[in-house]
Parts: sequence; C-alpha cells; structure tokens
Amino acid sequence: MNEEKLFQEFESVSTEQWKEKIIKDLKGADYDKKLVWKTNNGFNLQPFYRNEDLQNLTYLNTLPGEFPFTRGSKKQSNNWNVNQVIIVNDIIEANKKALDITTKGVDSLSFAFSEKYKPTEEDIDTLLDNIRIDSIEINFKTNYPILLIEIIDSLARKYNRELDKIKGSVFFDPISVYSKGEINDFDKFAHLEESFKLINASKHLTNFHCLTIDGSIFHNSGGTTVSEIAMSLSIAVEYLNYLTDKGLSTDDIAKHLRFSFSTGSSYFVEIAKLRALRYLWAKIMNEYGINNDDSAKMYIHAESSKRNKTIYDPYVNMLRTTTECMSAAIGGADNITVLPFDLPLNKNSIVGERIARNQQLLLKGESYFDKVSDPAAGSYYIENITDKLIESSWKLFLDIDDKGGYLEAFDSGFITAQIDSESKELFKDVATRKRSILGTNQYPNLNENFPEVIEKGKSKPNNSLKPIRISSDFEDLRIKTDIYSQSNSRPKVWMFTYGNLAMRKARAQFAASFFGCAGFEIIDNPGFKTIEEGIKAAKEVKPDIVVLCSSDEEYANLVPEAFKVLNTQSKIVLAGYPKDLLNSFKEIGLTNLIHIKSNVLEELQRYQSELGIK
Repeated sequence: MNEEKLFQEFESVSTEQWKEKIIKDLKGADYDKKLVWKTNNGFNLQPFYRNEDLQNLTYLNTLPGEFPFTRGSKKQSNNWNVNQVIIVNDIIEANKKALDITTKGVDSLSFAFSEKYKPTEEDIDTLLDNIRIDSIEINFKTNYPILLIEIIDSLARKYNRELDKIKGSVFFDPISVYSKGEINDFDKFAHLEESFKLINASKHLTNFHCLTIDGSIFHNSGGTTVSEIAMSLSIAVEYLNYLTDKGLSTDDIAKHLRFSFSTGSSYFVEIAKLRALRYLWAKIMNEYGINNDDSAKMYIHAESSKRNKTIYDPYVNMLRTTTECMSAAIGGADNITVLPFDLPLNKNSIVGERIARNQQLLLKGESYFDKVSDPAAGSYYIENITDKLIESSWKLFLDIDDKGGYLEAFDSGFITAQIDSESKELFKDVATRKRSILGTNQYPNLNENFPEVIEKGKSKPNNSLKPIRISSDFEDLRIKTDIYSQSNSRPKVWMFTYGNLAMRKARAQFAASFFGCAGFEIIDNPGFKTIEEGIKAAKEVKPDIVVLCSSDEEYANLVPEAFKVLNTQSKIVLAGYPKDLLNSFKEIGLTNLIHIKSNVLEELQRYQSELGIK
C-alpha cells in the first residue's frame, strides 16, 4: 500500500519566503515595529515561529512526568486542586464555610488566622470537624507554624489517619516576609533555623509542605516574569544551602517544599513561566545531589494576580481571572486559587467567591483542561517563550548568586532597585496606554461611582518590596472627580464634531475615552453642519472643556474660528496631531492636544488641577 503524506503535493515554504510575503503585505511599514513584540522581559518575540525554531530545545525529548519536568510533573493527567481561602475570625463559622464549599467543588482549603491568634488543638479539632484531613488538602497561614504542624500530627494520630495521605501546607517563608518589610528585626540564622525545626517537625507528614517559597511578592510588586523566576529560585537556594549545611538531605527537604506564584494577564508568557520554573528547579535540585528524580519536582500553587485588578468596572476582573486560571492550568499548576473579582472593592462577596470557584470547575468539567498532560506541548510559540525565559532567568539568577545570594543582594538594595525600576516601567506603559486596562485607562464605564473606596497602604521600610495595582493612579483620578462632584458639578467635556464623518466620530470616541478616564461627564454630538452652528451650541452649553473633532484638513478653518470665540468660556482641546498646522495653532494660543502618544495620566492630572479638583 502506497502511503502519501498529507499536503505533500505542495512545495515547502522557507522562513525567508514567509517573511518576504509578510513584508510585502505590510506595504512599507516597518516589520520590527509592527510585528515584533518587545517584551519587558529583555527579549523579543517574533510574529511567527516554525519547526526549525525548536531544534535546539533539548527538553522536548522528554515526556510529562519525566525529568526535568518542563512538560509537567504528572504523567497521566493535568489535574489540579481547586483552592479557596477562608479568613478565620470565628472557628465555628469557618468550619461551616469549609464544609459548605467542599460540597461545591473545592478540594483544597486554606485557613488564614490573624497575626495574634495562637492555635490550640481543641480549636483546630473544631475547625476541621467532619473534614477528613487525609482526603482533602488543608493549608494554614499562622504565626505559629511549628505548633500548627504538631497539632495536625497529633490529630492525625488521634483519629487514626494515614500520615502519608495528609496533604497540604503551613505557610512559612520569612525571607519573602522580610522582603515585604513585614519583619523589622530579621535575624537570618534564627529564621533559617526555624525552617530546620519545621522540616524536623514535619518528618512524619511526608506529603505536607512546611516551607513555601512565595514568588508572588515579585510579580505583585511590579516585577517582570524573569525577575519573578530568578528571585524566587534565589530565595529557595538560600533555604537549601542552610538546610543541607545542617545535614538534611536534598530529597528530605524536597518533600516539604512548595512554591507560590501569581499568574498575570500575559497569557502565553504565564504558561511558559511555570514550564521554565520547573526546568530550572529540576536542574538546581540535580546539582544538590538528589537520589530520586521525583525530588526535583516543583509543587506549584498559582494565584491570580493582584496587581492588575481594578476598582472601576470590576466585572472585567472576571475576564482577567479566567485567562489567568487558564494559564496556570495549561502551565501545569498543582493548586490554583482564583481571587474574587470584587476583592479590590473590599467586598469579597459570596457571589465573588462562587464565581472564582466556578471558573476553575468550568475549565475542568466543560473544557477538560485537567484531562490532557502538557496541553501546550508542541506550540512553537510557547516552547520558544519557555526557552527564552529559562535563558534570561538563569542569567539573572547567576547575577544574584554572584552578589552573595538573595539575602545579600536584597540587603544591598539590588533586589528592590530592580523591581522598582520594572514597576515604574509598568506604570509608564499604563499612563501612556501602551498597556491597556479595560474599563480604567481605556473605555471607562462612566456610570460608575466609587468615592468610598480609598485604599490606605501601610508605611514600609524604603528597602522593601511594595505591592502595587497598576490601575491605582487612574483610579485616583476617578475618585478625586467623584468626591469633587459630591459638592460641585461634574466637569463637562463637550465634543465639537464637524466635517469628515469618519474622522470626527473616531476622534470624538477617542476623546470620550480619554477624558472619561478621569470621570468627567462626556457630551457627544452627532455633528454640526457649519462651524457657526457648533460655536452657537457650545456657547449655550458652556462646558468646561470643548474638544475639537474633525479631520486634519478641516482643522485649518475650524480651529481659528472656534478658538477665538470659545476660548474665553471653555478650555479648548484639539483631538489629533496635525503637525503641519501646529505652529499656527500655537501662535493663536491653542496648546492643548490629545493624541495616541499623549501621556494620558499626566494630561488628566493637569486638567484636574486647572479645573480646581484637588
């Protein structure tokens, strides 16, 4: 039987031919500027990749569940635990909530206690009433981690539970807490010694994690993916060095380690991030002399990003958490927490928690994301991003190592300076709308009003990582306007639409989105037949700001006439950048322009100040 390959009748097309065709279709536009993505991670991504781009990627020869675990830690599936956090203010109420959500798809519980609360065995027994700790993952955040582990061990023996089936964690990562400025009297040896005691206390609980490397602090402080990977691994190596020096084997330490990362909105990069992390961690563990390949597996908890969630138009947060959860699942996370969409509003409502749970359940039950091992395998794009993240992150990791390791690099100011620099670049991209935040710096919902939501951050040491939300500056604009409007009329922005239909509509829509970001009232118009008609209408309305919206050609007549009459009653703003006419407009006094290269944030702050909004 003669077998023919599919499409063999077609001639193969080289990469050069593809590129030539693309450049031709661009009709003179710059290929690199138009199509090459210059990421904030220090490397560029091409608009297309081919099989030849995979030739040097050695890890592709392995299967899921095989060292170095780039393709995932699991062989037969891609299942993960659905996690939900319960803030414990009342033991009995927390138990009721835990029992309720375990019937709704949650198979990983996280109990968070207040800083001052010291757990007792009786309290934890009540908290876990009717919850089998050998059949559901349980996690705790407490200031008394060793005591909590001793209690779990005692309860397991009391109820005759199999110790190797108890899965979960107690959060302990003093280095990340110190990095956030939440430990003033950090004693390196005392805190690292506690990690040693925790490992010993957990030795009977072979599948219980007592040391969590919290890499989310770098992402949520504005760091790039490369920094998040490299710095998280550097923290882990600090613990490894100390614990192995104390005589613990790498295999014994590995049993009790877990990593926690935030998953951001860069869909493909976030998938690749988890794959790159597993690869690098496996290589590091191999260097520390493991006896079992499984000891090189990285247990990953992924939580949806906090830095990109918004107060205004909060329902868009659901879209953000959906793609973030998808990235974490496809990337092979072992445990996922989706944060409620209304968390920035300080609500954390029942509806918000329900939607957060159901997003994961839909990805499992209807999209089957949990059924296929390494669903990203073979994607030229994702594989190349993975490779670039591995290379760039390892380089930064070695730089930190050359500085004496994470703690010395942090104390010298290197870590904070790096994250601060990346955070400023992130805010700059948001201010100029190079990075869009739907509903905040693009297409704001003008019917919303949240003057009561004002965040108050705690003061922290200068050399510490500070969590951010990239929408906060724009939200400050809206909140200031909302508060101002409680005792004053809301500033009115009036569209003077004239001339070419397509141009006036496009520029009016652009201006509406621009000024809407500050919470100003937008008054659009269908278009005036004459300049005189528009001037007459503007004089009747007397808006705070008049935005001239037309084509560049028609601005030559519109601007001088409108500016001369309306300048005394309103601020006149030109939508667009007619560079051949700008000098003549400056001569008559028109200096306010808005266009795609404007720093939207700075311009709106200026308009607010000039309108008396303090």
